[in-house]
Amino acid sequence: MKAVQVTAPGAIEIADVPEPERGKDAVLEVKQVGICGTDVKILAGKIPVPYPMIAGHEMLGEIVQPAEGFPYVAGDRVLVDPGVSCGSCDLCVSGRTNICRNGGLLGRDVDGVFTEYVVVPGNRLIPVTDTISDKAGGLLQVLGTCVHAVKVLDPFPGRVAAVLGLGVTGQLLSQLLRLQGYTVVGITRSEWKRDLAQTLGVSTTAEPARAAEVLDDVTSGLGPDLVVEAVGTEATLGQAIDLAGIGAEVLVFGTITGGGEGLPYYQLYSKELTLHNPRAAVLGDYADGVQLAAAGSIQLEPLVTHMLDLEEAEAAFDLVSDSSSLKVLMQVG
Repeated sequence: MKAVQVTAPGAIEIADVPEPERGKDAVLEVKQVGICGTDVKILAGKIPVPYPMIAGHEMLGEIVQPAEGFPYVAGDRVLVDPGVSCGSCDLCVSGRTNICRNGGLLGRDVDGVFTEYVVVPGNRLIPVTDTISDKAGGLLQVLGTCVHAVKVLDPFPGRVAAVLGLGVTGQLLSQLLRLQGYTVVGITRSEWKRDLAQTLGVSTTAEPARAAEVLDDVTSGLGPDLVVEAVGTEATLGQAIDLAGIGAEVLVFGTITGGGEGLPYYQLYSKELTLHNPRAAVLGDYADGVQLAAAGSIQLEPLVTHMLDLEEAEAAFDLVSDSSSLKVLMQVG
């Protein structure tokens, strides 16, 4: 079968690999996959992996062979929880499988889903209703991580949230925060992403240089109750802290792996800010995301800007960093 393999830093190829062994787990035919920022970092060599590695962890598929002991049948559409967890450590036992002490991720620690068939334990599948299109289904995995993130917050109708960065996750988080009752201000340099965010329900938008001015107007000078960092740089985290109102929450969603400039640490103290650092998701978060999408509460299709075939993986990876793109999906088969 065909698979997209990362063979070395910066090197990707479409390879013929053996089909996975069919045991007691579910065999899935992969239909749609999405490229994540983590995949891009793995290809660039910024995240080390054993080579060759089948890339990818975001997928929508169809069951070919059900897992023994689970209520699925051949033909069912499913989403896969891509987190690998042991199920027996203290964190797994307490329901925090997303931070398992012995855990990993498909496409990073073990072969991933950019291929035609995968074998997955039955307890990591989430059913996907036929009312969700394949195109929208390609965003369900990342939606689950956003659902996980907002569950740590203390929402109340009328509170103001600023979202720094209006990429895929910033757009999804903005929609989720609006559903929780927040008045959402979206912040990005990109004019077309600001326009898209407003069509999807944010109250107003601003360029980064005008963010403080706009937020002062919206909050009568008090500052937002919540600032979401959805870019993944130390500079934008510093800006999030600067923009936050006294007593506010800061949700660090972007993955920040380095820095060097320092943060406004005194403001963390003087404002008594609460910082949240959510990671990945658990099974229930994905299920909640599927329910929201099925109900039409979250719009996913407008975030998909490019759909390519698996054989066009190299071009698809290039598109992820292009300013014209949001979500890049690949069709399999």
